[in-house]
Amino acid sequence: MAPIVIKVGGNDLEKPGFVEGLAQAVAGLQQHTSCVLVHGGGRAINRLQERLGLEPVYINGQRVTDEAALEVVEMTLSGRINKQLTLALLRAGVDALGMSGVDRGLIQVEPWSADMGRVGRIVQVRADVLHDLCTQGVVPVISPISMGFDGSYNVNADHAAGAVAAALNAAHITFLTNVPGVQVGADVAAHLSLAQARDLIAQGIINGGMIPKVNAALDAVAGGVSKAIITDLAGLSAGTGTIFAA
Repeated sequence: MAPIVIKVGGNDLEKPGFVEGLAQAVAGLQQHTSCVLVHGGGRAINRLQERLGLEPVYINGQRVTDEAALEVVEMTLSGRINKQLTLALLRAGVDALGMSGVDRGLIQVEPWSADMGRVGRIVQVRADVLHDLCTQGVVPVISPISMGFDGSYNVNADHAAGAVAAALNAAHITFLTNVPGVQVGADVAAHLSLAQARDLIAQGIINGGMIPKVNAALDAVAGGVSKAIITDLAGLSAGTGTIFAA
């Protein structure tokens, strides 16, 4: 059976009990489906940057990453958050391996653009590395710090998760959030086509913080993933949420 990819956002990781709940959910899924986790950590990065006197800068929602920012990003993502998740999974009985896109050249990138600094655009994912781990029953926990021709690069975690899912021919990718799916009227929509989702954004029915989540799901499907799901922790375990497919 094809693995599933789970994208975990940095905001969710800071909620009390979330990491432990995620570990338990993955432990349940892992009994019958191989799981791959990709995580972000934007809020924690911003906090550490500010403590060090560095001001976070964004262009079109992406963090501009100079050498000083890269040091903070790598420390936060590949260090503290990656190991926090890996430890929680191990404590839940899951055989987990924390890694970044640098390890074994897992995610290879080229520079995004000159004004973004050390931000990478993904050109290759070594799916064989992840397939080998999944075959062994190991859950890869991936920080999106990735490998460029001249060192490490920061990669948007949504982009990394979508590229990993496409390379793996994943059964689906799940974007975890704090709501059970996309609310349309009084109900959570069970299915949305790409066209329907774009129409709902244009009409203002999908709005606010849900827009980037939906765009990430649409980008994943457009990038070759068969379907994407937006759901919460309960939906991850129950197999519910909003499914996006072409």
